[in-house]
Amino acid sequence: MRKIVVLDAGTLGDDLSLLPLEAEGEVTVYRTSPPETVRERIAGADAVILNKVKIGEAQLPDEGAPGIICVAATGFDNIDLAACRRHGVAVANVRGYSSESVMQVTVGLVLSLITHLPTYCAATADGSYTRGGNANMLSPSYHEIAGLTWGIVGAGKIGSRVADVARALGCRVLTNRRHPDGVSVDLETLLRESDIVTIHTPLTSETRGLIGEAEIAMMKDGVILVNMARGAVTDEAAVAEAVKSGKIGALGCDVYSVEPFPESHPFYAIRDRENVLLTPHMSWGAYEARARCLSEMILNMRAFFAGEERNRVDL
Repeated sequence: MRKIVVLDAGTLGDDLSLLPLEAEGEVTVYRTSPPETVRERIAGADAVILNKVKIGEAQLPDEGAPGIICVAATGFDNIDLAACRRHGVAVANVRGYSSESVMQVTVGLVLSLITHLPTYCAATADGSYTRGGNANMLSPSYHEIAGLTWGIVGAGKIGSRVADVARALGCRVLTNRRHPDGVSVDLETLLRESDIVTIHTPLTSETRGLIGEAEIAMMKDGVILVNMARGAVTDEAAVAEAVKSGKIGALGCDVYSVEPFPESHPFYAIRDRENVLLTPHMSWGAYEARARCLSEMILNMRAFFAGEERNRVDL
């Protein structure tokens, strides 16, 4: 019977049953796996399932390295592919499983920020509305989204779905990648012309630090910026300073260079501002998306053991 090890089941949600894995082999489940435990836990495994656990040379045993690592995500920047190749370990990711989920949270953040929904909800929750005596509260002022320009950095599956909804809301859509319902432009043009900028590009050596101080300076004053890609795609310190100065009028973010971010992180100091919505890397995780992810990982394992290539990122 094949040995399957799940290293960080806690990141997959307590409501998602892992019972389907038991039809594939003997399953050992760890809720979390500190770095010093990983090497021993994966030794002798046929397949390893993980989400955020980092795998590098130090975590791969010299003998008994796993046959395949199945990443419960599209991004695999936590995996040292060169080290895996040296140890003969296959790596497979899951693609397209969370497009609807991430789109939903992206649009939710943009709409909440542009209409100041957290501020208005807080007014009813803390009694300010009741004590105010007026039937309406209209401060802070907000604006309609129709007619605004929405720039999408990275118009892959997720960005394309965001573009679909942005157009349905009446926005002019700009992308820095061809999309049938948007206008493809260079990054500088996108940043200069957009009222809303959402980021959906993978983290690569080319996109690391893609949005920094210089790029923020190109943006409109008061721009709404939402990062749904990876934290390191932006210069987080520069983003935080731009929020403080008012250059960025509103910030939404679900991803960070360190997760969870510590008190020393630039965003910790702005986390409770009215124009900032920071979510704990949850946008990918609608129940349906996580169920699809598990099903896809099982198919990736089956393909590997059958000698087939499926969603391999190490080749």
